[in-house]
Amino acid sequence: TWKVGGQLVRPQDIKDVALFTIEGELDDISGAGQTHAAHDLCSNIPADKQQQFTAPNCGHYGIFSGRRWREIICPMIGEFIRKNA
Repeated sequence: TWKVGGQLVRPQDIKDVALFTIEGELDDISGAGQTHAAHDLCSNIPADKQQQFTAPNCGHYGIFSGRRWREIICPMIGEFIRKNA
Protein backbone atom coordinates (compact mmCIF):
# COMPACT_ATOMS: atom_id res chain seq x y z
CA THR A 1 0.00 0.00 0.00
CA TRP A 2 1.34 3.38 -0.99
CA LYS A 3 -0.39 6.61 -0.05
CA VAL A 4 0.48 10.21 -0.86
CA GLY A 5 -1.45 12.97 0.86
CA GLY A 6 -3.79 10.33 2.23
CA GLN A 7 -4.70 9.03 -1.25
CA LEU A 8 -3.88 5.56 -2.49
CA VAL A 9 -1.34 5.55 -5.31
CA ARG A 10 -2.15 3.08 -8.07
CA PRO A 11 0.75 2.93 -10.56
CA GLN A 12 -1.37 0.85 -12.94
CA ASP A 13 -3.63 3.90 -13.40
CA ILE A 14 -0.77 5.98 -14.81
CA LYS A 15 -1.13 6.13 -18.59
CA ASP A 16 -0.56 9.63 -19.97
CA VAL A 17 3.19 10.06 -19.38
CA ALA A 18 6.42 8.59 -20.64
CA LEU A 19 8.61 6.53 -18.31
CA PHE A 20 12.40 6.26 -18.47
CA THR A 21 14.23 4.40 -15.70
CA ILE A 22 17.99 4.30 -15.26
CA GLU A 23 20.14 2.34 -12.88
CA GLY A 24 23.84 1.64 -12.53
CA GLU A 25 25.22 -1.81 -13.21
CA LEU A 26 27.51 -1.49 -10.17
CA ASP A 27 25.01 0.24 -7.89
CA ASP A 28 25.77 -0.69 -4.30
CA ILE A 29 22.75 1.13 -2.84
CA SER A 30 19.77 0.19 -5.02
CA GLY A 31 19.31 -3.45 -5.93
CA ALA A 32 19.61 -4.59 -9.54
CA GLY A 33 16.29 -4.23 -11.35
CA GLN A 34 14.77 -2.02 -8.66
CA THR A 35 14.11 0.97 -10.92
CA HIS A 36 13.11 -1.25 -13.83
CA ALA A 37 10.31 -2.72 -11.71
CA ALA A 38 8.46 0.58 -12.26
CA HIS A 39 7.67 -0.61 -15.79
CA ASP A 40 5.77 -3.61 -14.46
CA LEU A 41 3.96 -1.46 -11.89
CA CYS A 42 3.00 1.21 -14.47
CA SER A 43 1.42 -1.37 -16.74
CA ASN A 44 -0.84 1.05 -18.66
CA ILE A 45 1.91 3.25 -20.05
CA PRO A 46 2.22 2.27 -23.73
CA ALA A 47 5.38 0.30 -24.55
CA ASP A 48 6.53 2.93 -27.04
CA LYS A 49 6.56 5.49 -24.20
CA GLN A 50 8.77 3.35 -21.96
CA GLN A 51 12.53 2.98 -21.88
CA GLN A 52 14.88 1.45 -19.38
CA PHE A 53 18.66 1.57 -19.22
CA THR A 54 21.31 -0.02 -17.06
CA ALA A 55 24.47 2.09 -17.22
CA PRO A 56 27.45 -0.23 -17.61
CA ASN A 57 30.31 0.07 -15.11
CA CYS A 58 28.37 2.74 -13.22
CA GLY A 59 27.60 2.97 -9.53
CA HIS A 60 24.76 4.73 -7.73
CA TYR A 61 26.22 8.23 -7.78
CA GLY A 62 27.82 7.91 -11.22
CA ILE A 63 24.40 7.88 -12.84
CA PHE A 64 23.96 11.63 -12.32
CA SER A 65 27.52 12.92 -12.07
CA GLY A 66 30.79 12.58 -13.89
CA ARG A 67 31.78 11.37 -17.33
CA ARG A 68 29.08 8.73 -17.79
CA TRP A 69 26.41 11.31 -16.93
CA ARG A 70 27.79 13.83 -19.42
CA GLU A 71 28.62 11.45 -22.26
CA ILE A 72 25.95 8.75 -22.04
CA ILE A 73 23.06 9.31 -19.65
CA CYS A 74 22.28 13.02 -20.08
CA PRO A 75 22.13 12.74 -23.90
CA MET A 76 19.82 9.70 -23.58
CA ILE A 77 17.49 11.62 -21.27
CA GLY A 78 17.44 14.58 -23.66
CA GLU A 79 16.57 12.33 -26.60
CA PHE A 80 13.85 10.59 -24.57
CA ILE A 81 12.30 13.93 -23.64
CA ARG A 82 12.38 15.17 -27.25
CA LYS A 83 10.85 11.91 -28.48
CA ASN A 84 8.01 12.06 -25.95
CA ALA A 85 7.34 15.82 -25.84
